[in-house]
Amino acid sequence: METVKAMKLLTLDEVAEMLRKSPAQLRWMRHNSSGPKCAKLGGRVMYREADVVDWINAAFDAEVSK
Repeated sequence: METVKAMKLLTLDEVAEMLRKSPAQLRWMRHNSSGPKCAKLGGRVMYREADVVDWINAAFDAEVSK
Protein backbone atom coordinates (compact mmCIF):
# COMPACT_ATOMS: atom_id res chain seq x y z
CA MET A 1 0.00 0.00 0.00
CA GLU A 2 1.29 3.43 -0.93
CA THR A 3 1.67 6.08 1.72
CA VAL A 4 -0.08 9.38 1.15
CA LYS A 5 2.23 12.37 1.01
CA ALA A 6 1.17 15.68 2.48
CA MET A 7 -0.89 17.59 -0.04
CA LYS A 8 -2.96 20.70 -0.10
CA LEU A 9 -6.69 20.10 0.00
CA LEU A 10 -9.08 22.68 -1.43
CA THR A 11 -12.76 23.28 -0.77
CA LEU A 12 -15.38 23.55 -3.49
CA ASP A 13 -15.43 27.35 -3.04
CA GLU A 14 -11.64 27.60 -3.39
CA VAL A 15 -11.63 25.53 -6.59
CA ALA A 16 -14.57 27.48 -8.00
CA GLU A 17 -12.60 30.69 -7.42
CA MET A 18 -9.49 29.16 -9.02
CA LEU A 19 -11.48 28.19 -12.12
CA ARG A 20 -13.47 31.43 -12.14
CA LYS A 21 -16.72 29.52 -11.91
CA SER A 22 -19.55 29.73 -9.44
CA PRO A 23 -19.82 26.99 -6.82
CA ALA A 24 -23.07 25.91 -8.53
CA GLN A 25 -21.26 25.49 -11.86
CA LEU A 26 -18.57 23.40 -10.17
CA ARG A 27 -21.24 21.24 -8.49
CA TRP A 28 -22.81 20.67 -11.91
CA MET A 29 -19.42 19.73 -13.35
CA ARG A 30 -18.98 17.25 -10.48
CA HIS A 31 -22.45 15.82 -11.18
CA ASN A 32 -21.55 15.36 -14.88
CA SER A 33 -18.04 14.02 -14.09
CA SER A 34 -16.59 16.80 -16.24
CA GLY A 35 -14.65 18.60 -13.51
CA PRO A 36 -11.49 17.83 -11.55
CA LYS A 37 -11.33 14.75 -9.32
CA CYS A 38 -12.81 15.19 -5.88
CA ALA A 39 -13.76 13.12 -2.84
CA LYS A 40 -16.00 13.45 0.16
CA LEU A 41 -13.93 13.63 3.31
CA GLY A 42 -15.82 13.89 6.56
CA GLY A 43 -18.99 14.71 4.63
CA ARG A 44 -17.33 17.57 2.74
CA VAL A 45 -16.36 17.66 -0.94
CA MET A 46 -12.62 18.28 -1.17
CA TYR A 47 -10.20 18.58 -4.06
CA ARG A 48 -6.47 17.83 -4.12
CA GLU A 49 -4.66 20.85 -5.51
CA ALA A 50 -2.52 18.57 -7.71
CA ASP A 51 -5.67 17.04 -9.28
CA VAL A 52 -7.07 20.49 -10.09
CA VAL A 53 -3.76 21.55 -11.68
CA ASP A 54 -3.62 18.28 -13.67
CA TRP A 55 -7.20 18.86 -14.88
CA ILE A 56 -6.32 22.40 -16.03
CA ASN A 57 -3.17 21.18 -17.79
CA ALA A 58 -5.11 18.41 -19.55
CA ALA A 59 -7.57 21.00 -20.87
CA PHE A 60 -4.72 23.09 -22.27
CA ASP A 61 -3.03 20.01 -23.76
CA ALA A 62 -6.28 19.01 -25.48
CA GLU A 63 -6.68 22.54 -26.89
CA VAL A 64 -3.12 22.56 -28.29
CA SER A 65 -3.62 19.23 -30.08
CA LYS A 66 -6.67 20.53 -32.00
